[in-house]
Amino acid sequence: MLLNLRDILLVLIGFIQSFIKLFLWRPDVVFAKGGFVSLPVGVAAKLLGVPIVIHDSDAHPGLTNRVLSRWAKYIATGAPVEYYNYPSNKVYYLGVPIGSNFFKYDKKQQFQAKLEWGFNPKRPLIVVTGGGLGANRLNIAVSQILKEVLAKYSLALISGSTNYDKMKSIVPKNSDIFQLYPFVSENIDTLFGAADVVVARAGATTILELSAMSKPTILVPNLQLTGGHQYKNAKVYSNAKAAEILIENDISVNPEVILKKIDEIIENKKYRTELSTNFNKFAKPKAAEEVANLIIKASRTNDKK
Repeated sequence: MLLNLRDILLVLIGFIQSFIKLFLWRPDVVFAKGGFVSLPVGVAAKLLGVPIVIHDSDAHPGLTNRVLSRWAKYIATGAPVEYYNYPSNKVYYLGVPIGSNFFKYDKKQQFQAKLEWGFNPKRPLIVVTGGGLGANRLNIAVSQILKEVLAKYSLALISGSTNYDKMKSIVPKNSDIFQLYPFVSENIDTLFGAADVVVARAGATTILELSAMSKPTILVPNLQLTGGHQYKNAKVYSNAKAAEILIENDISVNPEVILKKIDEIIENKKYRTELSTNFNKFAKPKAAEEVANLIIKASRTNDKK
């Protein structure tokens, strides 16, 4: 209760600060990505008559964007519009802006990427990532089936910084068939490019990066996050037969389901191609440009012309 009261106070203070800033700056448009920090700015923009554009990366709209949507001039979404309860006359499915370095690798580029990362290029490569913070249960499940995985595949495990020391103590040393990393940032595109299958969380940006690269993907959503938005993200692609879903509780009880799902994808070329093709249909390589154009279109300078 005390934390809730504190947050209400912070939002009120944020509104006062936002109102003063927007009054002094006189912006032509406000662009909001959601989260509680966007709420006071959006309310201040509404009172001052500043056009608002919001963007929803996730398939589950957050509370702030649901509030601001009634005043927004335009709404951009990361998933198809049928997953949102927004007015159809101002919603646009534009995807999530990602870097131009995320694109579909051909066989030669994938071979070279494996060499660059120090992996045996003749082996299928599985990349497992729990995101920047890692995913403890996913890490543990992978460690329990590591011997079976490495009998036929190479594996890159991004454990997250907080789990790295623990995982380092229970897995083999890095080699040409196994590598452990606390976090990969700048070169994640080439690691994804080298992969034959990716096992990942269901964050919207990661999903769209993998979609652009047409990677067969197994999503392990974090069910603890607000509104279950990662699971709802994953269902968008599962429903379209574009990605597989594994539930964290299931892999904790039976880690073998990870290997079974990887085997299904690697050993069935038709199925693997179907996943890749369907996934790539969601790619929005011009998302950044189209979101920028929507912001420009909404600005007050255009209204004055």
